[in-house]
Amino acid sequence: MALKILDSCINCDMCDPECPNGAITLGADIYEIDVDKCTECIGHYDQPTCVSVCPIDCVKPDLDHVEDEDALLAKFVRLHG
Repeated sequence: MALKILDSCINCDMCDPECPNGAITLGADIYEIDVDKCTECIGHYDQPTCVSVCPIDCVKPDLDHVEDEDALLAKFVRLHG
């Protein structure tokens, strides 16, 4: 599944540069994750880098966008050829 950034985000700027898919951008109030670009770092890393660098643990699974590993890998291929 894609990930989402909770409203508790403090805009620390740690996650945005770590995203290999360019899925994280600064929204109106907090950083946001584009579900069409988020692969949970499948195809790049063993675990999502945004989760590992977040100092307040506010990056969580997006239960509204559940995807299995095959779907995430297909999204990676679509994004990166």
